[in-house]
Amino acid sequence: DVRTPEETATGYLEGALLYDIQGSEFTTQIAGLDKAANYVIYCRSGNRAGQAIEFMKGEGFTGTLTNAGALADAANATGLAIVQ
Repeated sequence: DVRTPEETATGYLEGALLYDIQGSEFTTQIAGLDKAANYVIYCRSGNRAGQAIEFMKGEGFTGTLTNAGALADAANATGLAIVQ
């Protein structure tokens, strides 16, 4: 989940990592992830998720990076519950 804390306060996928792409710690948070793992990334509309994926590719991520679009779309695609 690459949305802002205000956005994630309204709900997020169960087990999601909350990494605000607009936040000052985003680069550090991404650096701590396994670059070979697969990730499903979502935001409000899919735009920031796409930006995050491009950033991750530039950082050498080799796993599958999926843009799941918005929260509801990501829930439908993954089958994960939305935590309120």
